[in-house]
Amino acid sequence: MSDPAVPDFLERSGRPRLACRHIAGRSPTIVFLPGYMSDMAGGKATALFDWAAAEGHACLLLDYAGCGLSNGLFAEQTLLDWRGDVLDLIDAKAEGPLLIVGSSMGGWLMLLTALALVRRDGPGRVAGLVGIAAAPDFTDWGFNAAEKAIILAEGALLEETPYSDQPYVTTRAFWQSGEANRLLDAEIPLTCPVRLLHGQEDGDVPPDVSLRLSAALASEDVQVTLVKGGDHRLSRDTDIALLIDTVARLATRN
Repeated sequence: MSDPAVPDFLERSGRPRLACRHIAGRSPTIVFLPGYMSDMAGGKATALFDWAAAEGHACLLLDYAGCGLSNGLFAEQTLLDWRGDVLDLIDAKAEGPLLIVGSSMGGWLMLLTALALVRRDGPGRVAGLVGIAAAPDFTDWGFNAAEKAIILAEGALLEETPYSDQPYVTTRAFWQSGEANRLLDAEIPLTCPVRLLHGQEDGDVPPDVSLRLSAALASEDVQVTLVKGGDHRLSRDTDIALLIDTVARLATRN
């Protein structure tokens, strides 16, 4: 049996090699999707993986191409490239129903991935979704007109960020991919249970985004939890405990 703490790799023809951590166990498989310029080594991902391993739940962590331990250049990836990474790893590592957890941009990819899986495999493939400061459509509301003009004219926007010593890079190709895959302006045809966690002090993704997402989802089983004092990361011990409790409640319903 392989050591779940040691990353596994998925080789792909014509696309970057992807890093992941996977542990077999009870269904549904919990899949964690990190945020922009983030990876599977983050505190929320690690805590969720450790909890799943202790409880005997199947779990899959991953690094998108150009992130973490995966191959590829970050600036060459688009939103749909990363959705393709997620689908490739799910197909290679996860069987049966999935409980997908998405943090920030990972919340957008969570929705795009779920829509693709439901179209292909039927609604039973997605047992539930948990968004953590989910950020669908951030190419629209996350940039002002001047910033969008720079992206289009110069091909990329570099921004300082408190989350990394490297600047955030938003390329024209990524931005255009995001704009072509916006979700909040129409009904999102997902009917599984959805839980949305959002810090009230989130300075990066306004809590209103989770409320808009709740309204757009076709599911009648959607709950939004606003966390008093919570920032964008929601990485305090109490925030991690809330995340694990939320995932546990959905996982045990199946």
